[in-house]
Amino acid sequence: MALGKNRRRDRGVDYWPGFVDALSTLLLAIMFLLTVFVLVQFILSREISGRDEVLNRLNSQISELTELLALEKSGKTDLEDTLANLQSSLSTSENERSRLQSLLDRGTGAGDAANARVGTLTDELSQEKQISARATSQIELLNQQIAALRAQIAAVEGALQASEAKDQSSQARISDLGRRLNVALAQRVQELNRYRSDFFGRLREILSDRENIRIVGDRFVFQSEVLFPVGGNELDDAGRVEMDKLASALLELAQEIPAEINWVLRVDGHTDNAPLSGSGRYRDNWELSSARATSVVKYLITRGVPANRLVAAGFGEFQPIAEGDTPEVRSQNRRIELKLTER
Repeated sequence: MALGKNRRRDRGVDYWPGFVDALSTLLLAIMFLLTVFVLVQFILSREISGRDEVLNRLNSQISELTELLALEKSGKTDLEDTLANLQSSLSTSENERSRLQSLLDRGTGAGDAANARVGTLTDELSQEKQISARATSQIELLNQQIAALRAQIAAVEGALQASEAKDQSSQARISDLGRRLNVALAQRVQELNRYRSDFFGRLREILSDRENIRIVGDRFVFQSEVLFPVGGNELDDAGRVEMDKLASALLELAQEIPAEINWVLRVDGHTDNAPLSGSGRYRDNWELSSARATSVVKYLITRGVPANRLVAAGFGEFQPIAEGDTPEVRSQNRRIELKLTER
């Protein structure tokens, strides 16, 4: 009966770790989404900046071509006015020539003067015709230049429209890529969380009888006294027994996790804040915590756990879970933490 009560009590306490797992998962997912959002915004801003530079260059070219077209139109107008004036002068000269020729025909006695006047007007008329022909040729050339400018403007407008269409297509592809990446990240997080929950559930079943082994957040915590002798880094007999259980659970779980999930088991070594004596093997708590984490990793490798799935880290006394200098507090801080995470 006492055993049944203890198990019911344990099952009641197990809700808290699940809540912490869910909360940490939510925070990780939010961090992933924020990272993806910042990355997509950065890529999008670079794409838009490049499009803006192209659009500015095209707008500058259009402005220059428009100015040239205005100048050409102004020159054409001037030539047309000159041609109109020449044609008016030509018409006046022809009328004067007709009048003089009429006077000559009537034999008024001023025939010689009239003939001289007719010759002069004829020469002037010939010169004006030549000027008119040159003006017509210049107008034709201007019309050709205007047509070429219009063709260039049409080409620039076509390129501008194509650039805008390409920019819209790029933005749509970026948006779709961000959406698919978010979905993939969410799926990966959910899968890893499911296997993490399975892993901790199995460890909880295997190691539930030990009071000095507990779960803190998303980590499985062994007190150092369970695994190591005081001040040492070599696993004792009891520690090797516990690591055998851990290796069995890891090997069983590794067969179920898909290959595309790049998971690792991080082994973190922690000590209390008591300084080591200078005559010991280790100079400080950094070296001791790192050596203990490395010993756990090496032992798990000897039990068949792949080396690429293990990470050892030492934190010394700088990551305590309890504050104070009492023996009980220091005992809590001397620990090995296991965390299943993604590389």
